Amino acid sequence: MTFRDLLLRAKAGDDEAITEFLEIYRPLLIRTSFVNGIFDEDLFQEQCITLLRCIALFNRMDE
Repeated sequence: MTFRDLLLRAKAGDDEAITEFLEIYRPLLIRTSFVNGIFDEDLFQEQCITLLRCIALFNRMDE
């Protein structure tokens, strides 16, 4: 499955695709969730929510 297919499935609400998408970006989300060297769980959760919102708002370029 291509990244694009995964993105479109996640946008359509496919729970498996959403989970896979979050797993792909998990290392980046964790890495950017540190404040002053301390992992901030709230920041991590907010970033996950923002990623999910971005998926929902994504507009296909070929339509």
